[in-house]
Amino acid sequence: MSSSTPLAPHPTTLTPEPTINALLATVQLLTARIQTLEDQAAIKHLHHTYGYLLDSCLYTRVPSLFSNSPDASVHFLNGIWRGQEGIHRLYVEWFGTLFTQGTNKPVRGLLLDHFIGQDIITVSPGDGKDRKAKGRFRCFMQGGSHESIPVQDRPQGPPNQFWEGGVYENEYVFEDGTWKIWKLGYNMLWQAEYEKGWFGSVAMEGVDQCWPEAKWGPDEIVGGKDAWPERRIVGFHWEEIGHEKVIGIES
Repeated sequence: MSSSTPLAPHPTTLTPEPTINALLATVQLLTARIQTLEDQAAIKHLHHTYGYLLDSCLYTRVPSLFSNSPDASVHFLNGIWRGQEGIHRLYVEWFGTLFTQGTNKPVRGLLLDHFIGQDIITVSPGDGKDRKAKGRFRCFMQGGSHESIPVQDRPQGPPNQFWEGGVYENEYVFEDGTWKIWKLGYNMLWQAEYEKGWFGSVAMEGVDQCWPEAKWGPDEIVGGKDAWPERRIVGFHWEEIGHEKVIGIES
């Protein structure tokens, strides 16, 4: 090679080095993504904890998973239980009495297993304590009593053996440094006696009186909560907050 032949430029000189501002923007973007992933993991942990507490009939621990806001609520069957007082009335007083006679622990011969999955969690943009999120989960439940339990000691109302399926559409709020359930919406879509299956069963009916007329009743009764054999669509929360539309659902 002739000494007069110019040397090729070093590859690093062909692309300008990233500016400090560009690096800061990348760090901010990645930090936000990591925060979202951590929030989603924490919310998944929160809701699965809720499921395990129900499985174990540890009803006195459930209200602590909810926000202390007076706007916190549980939507169950066709009722809405509001605030910590209503949430306590539903889980501790009603469920605790119905399923465990107030013992707050698993009892012999009672099965109430909740399989929770198909998580879709969407965290709204926000910083610090103002973060909010929505989550959708599917629930598949197996419940009932063992034949050795006297009829008078079994929960009054549910069948001796049953299947149940539903969808949660929940809202969460970041409160005092941790994620809490703000609005829990359990939509029971079908229920069937084990022996009859869904071919020969209908879902249990909702409540017909509010508290205080009904000792454990909701603060409000709402409509539009039809269950099997009726069918309905539980709204997809990501449609409400600007995410991709679900194909095949008319607006």
